[in-house]
Formats: sequence, C-alpha cells, structure tokens
Amino acid sequence: MNRRSDTGKLSLEIPSDIKYVKEVSSGILKWLQPRKLDDSALFDIRLCVEEVVRNAITHGNNNDKGLKVLVSYWLEGDSLIIEIEDEGRGFDLGKVPDPTIGENIMKGSGRGVYLVRKLIDKMEFNDKGNKVRLTKYLK
Repeated sequence: MNRRSDTGKLSLEIPSDIKYVKEVSSGILKWLQPRKLDDSALFDIRLCVEEVVRNAITHGNNNDKGLKVLVSYWLEGDSLIIEIEDEGRGFDLGKVPDPTIGENIMKGSGRGVYLVRKLIDKMEFNDKGNKVRLTKYLK
C-alpha cells in the first residue's frame, strides 16, 4: 500500500516475505515511467531495489513475517532517492567480506552490497545498519 506525503515522498510497508520483492520494484518503476529512463537505468534500479529489499527481509528481519520492511522513495531534483529499512538489529558494513578477493570469489552468495555499490550512484547506511539510502542520478 503506497502512502504519499505532502513532500511527494511515497512509502510502502511490506511484511518480511520475499513474495513482495518484485511488487516493490515494479511499483517504483511504474512510478518512474513518466521520466522515460533508458532500459539500463531501469535495470539498475530494479536490481538494486530487489537486492536490498531481499536482504532486509532475509538478513535484517530473518524472514520473520511479523516484522515489516519500510520502503520510501522520492525525487530530489534529478536524483531518485530510495530508503529501505527493516526492523532487525542491523549489521556492520565493515564486516561484509569483499567478494572479489581470495576464497570469497567462489562463494555462492555475498555479492549484493558490492553489486549495488557498482550500479547505484550513492549507497548510505544509518549507524545501526538497518536502513539503506540509495541515490540514483537520473540525468
């Protein structure tokens, strides 16, 4: 369910169930349609949103369907801002292993944060580590 604030910020809250991941990304992309972004930008946004929402559900909220994930998005000038917040304990970004070195290269997981950082223009975490702000420059 989308809610619009007076500032133009849209928000939705979903249960911690991965069946909602594509619904979130599709809603954001539909909202962006009037901007007529190229396919590459839309792909990057979809992939990054889905990765971070999936991480919030599985790692942040430990798939506890009683916990929620809050997604907010808005435009600031020519930038798309997306915030994704879970109700978990958070994590320490410094403890996320680099997937491009040593034994991490062959691991079947652990590339999400790395990939999002490569595709999005700016990725910031709150101090607790349970809220991510993604910024994508649209021009």
